Amino acid sequence: MARNKYDIDETLQTEFSISHLKRLAGYIKPYRKDMAMVIFLMTISSALGMLTPRILMDILDVYIPNGDVKGIVLISLALLVIYFIISAILRMKISVTSRLGQNIIHKIRSDIFEHLQELPFSYYDDKPHGKIQVRVVNYVNSLSDLLSNGIVNTITELFSLVFIVGFMLSINVRLSLICLSGLPLLMILVFIIKKKQRVAWQRLSNKSSNLNAYIAESINGIRVTQSFTREHENIRIFNYLSNEYKTSWMKAVTLNFLLWPAINNISTWTTAAVYVVGIAWLNKGMAGITVGVLAAMAGYIGRFWQPVNTLAGFYNSLLTAISYMERIFETIDEPVLVKDKEDAYDMPPIIGEVEFKDVSFSYEDGVPILNNVSFKVNPGDTIAIVGPTGAGKTTIINLISRFYNLDSGVITIDGIDISDVKIKSLRKQMGVMLQDSFIFSGTIMDNIRYGNMEAEDDKVIEAAKTVRAHDFIIGLENGYYTEVNERGSRLSVGQRQLISFARALLADPKILILDEATSSIDTETEILLQEGLKKLLKNRTSFIIAHRLSTIKNATCILYVDDGRIIEMGTHEELIQKKGLYHELYLSQYQFLS
Repeated sequence: MARNKYDIDETLQTEFSISHLKRLAGYIKPYRKDMAMVIFLMTISSALGMLTPRILMDILDVYIPNGDVKGIVLISLALLVIYFIISAILRMKISVTSRLGQNIIHKIRSDIFEHLQELPFSYYDDKPHGKIQVRVVNYVNSLSDLLSNGIVNTITELFSLVFIVGFMLSINVRLSLICLSGLPLLMILVFIIKKKQRVAWQRLSNKSSNLNAYIAESINGIRVTQSFTREHENIRIFNYLSNEYKTSWMKAVTLNFLLWPAINNISTWTTAAVYVVGIAWLNKGMAGITVGVLAAMAGYIGRFWQPVNTLAGFYNSLLTAISYMERIFETIDEPVLVKDKEDAYDMPPIIGEVEFKDVSFSYEDGVPILNNVSFKVNPGDTIAIVGPTGAGKTTIINLISRFYNLDSGVITIDGIDISDVKIKSLRKQMGVMLQDSFIFSGTIMDNIRYGNMEAEDDKVIEAAKTVRAHDFIIGLENGYYTEVNERGSRLSVGQRQLISFARALLADPKILILDEATSSIDTETEILLQEGLKKLLKNRTSFIIAHRLSTIKNATCILYVDDGRIIEMGTHEELIQKKGLYHELYLSQYQFLS
């Protein structure tokens, strides 16, 4: 049972904690020297920029009253040099922070993708693939601005605030306190909306995930959609999910935008208060209040609220990023249930003896799929597994490849418990061909070579000839170098299965698993394939799941599986003579065909 689908919001397994920020800092750590350099230069730039109002005050109060034209020219030239320096630093900052941000994003995305390669089938069974994809792409991208500019800008603006407050206090303490009086109001507002913002962005990430999941599902199922004329219903579902996303986005950004007008309003009020009080004090001739002081204070007040605004923007970005970080780190922390033991060792070269000893397994607690299954296979045997749908046939072959952990029992290959060996060393000696033969985007040559990248072209062609795929391949526009789409949509199902046969043969596995591998191949091609199939099975231990019983009559042993148990076992002739369930199955197919 899938624990989630496109119309169900995901529930966080682990709530946000400060450790998430620490982990994010861990990704930044390798670039701390470059970031420190940028922050240092930006601090210098900020300090230089803060000189302007102070210089303006001196011009108004000293140079102009004294008619010092030469001094004004020199100061103007100095200001020009300062702005050139600031521009150069800003250009370098944009270049460095963009590079650092993308390097960090690449590392986070790489860690997620690498972890996804290790997660067991059960993880993908339980979650729509679109919801996995959105974490690797969209959520990581959402951290880009925070990492590229947010951190550097925030630290720089903090220093800017220190410089501004220092300059303001050095000019006039009382006017400075009037300006700072607006900060408590801002802090109260931030405290009120903080929790609402985080919840709103969490909800938005859920709606984004749902929409992405449905789009991915719809694209994958477009042939079925059009075959059953479901386009209008799909559009209705899409519009519903899209509207939910839009509504959530509007609520989230509305909360974000509350800070900016609040800052602007507080800035306007405090600036007006400084002008009113300052002019009143100027008219009264209070000591320390001059036209230059008022002009300088007005300049610093405007600059004071600019970094505050930037810090508020960073705060909003951080709250947004937190909702995505929770999902990203949740994925990275997803436990790898099927993994090597600490003392696991490489699987020796496989001979091919396979044994199940009282194996029980369930995908969900309390819903057993296999119950105490036991059988033994000798090297080179071909074992056919038949039975009704849902009986546990595919589960048996999945357990041989150790795609899932057992509930109880033991599976051995050549007398070695497969849970004691390294998974990669086990699977590297096995070949699995499924009913849904997956074809990757690229050339047919690369698809056949997928399991053995060292194989030369002539070996690829030889494998294709053996499984009777060569004739249709050379009939394509570019033969073996014909580009095929993802999932091989340009090829028929039967052609995809033949390519998968060639891929399995080229990999030269010691144990071969075929799950309904010939189900989509026409009878004429299947007859031609039999010769190649014999070569494919020769000197290999093979497991074949097939509903078409004509393909397994020559199997060394046939297992009839039902309700998670082996009901019958024997050769085709033995089971026919027994006149049990296999006999009934065979007769039903024979009567249907006749």
